[in-house]
Amino acid sequence: MDELENRLFLTQLLMQVVQFNEHEIELALDFFSFNTFEPESHLFVSQDIVTEVHFVLSGIGRYYYLDRDGKEFNKSLVKQGGAFTSIGSLVDNSPSPFYAQALTQCKIASIRYDELVTLAEENTNWGRFVRKVYERLALKKERREASFLLLNAQQRYEQFLMEFGSESENIALNQVAMYLGITDVSLSRIRKKMGLT
Repeated sequence: MDELENRLFLTQLLMQVVQFNEHEIELALDFFSFNTFEPESHLFVSQDIVTEVHFVLSGIGRYYYLDRDGKEFNKSLVKQGGAFTSIGSLVDNSPSPFYAQALTQCKIASIRYDELVTLAEENTNWGRFVRKVYERLALKKERREASFLLLNAQQRYEQFLMEFGSESENIALNQVAMYLGITDVSLSRIRKKMGLT
């Protein structure tokens, strides 16, 4: 993807959230940088002070924690239209407690959080955009918590398939199992029961 294509993809992503006019988009485009992250590369790691919001133009990534024994726990999966950041880092200037990693090749549009806040303070639609991004984040977190409390493993997997659709085929099954909070063996049983193997 060249610079023009990146700007076009970003504009489309932004317009899915808020109906910006051309001038409002132009105000912001120069604040964004564009990068490609190959599978398994990190956007940031635990203990980094994160200062940017990274919007996913294409690809799938994950947030994960690493315990003292080196065991990984997926916090969340992020697909096209989502974003990577650490709210704690942005707000409190504290180290991120988790990692952000590309699972597939990811095209990313990044903006410094302080620049995004300035846009939001100076323009109503950019303020609306930031509010909607936070609302989406809160809803995603609320739904994930509810799924762990109210759904069994198969129901969580079915919900995952509905959310990710055909993109789910691009995510390694061990990553899916970790995201669902189950073992690889349990996921294999569920897939067999559902006739997916």
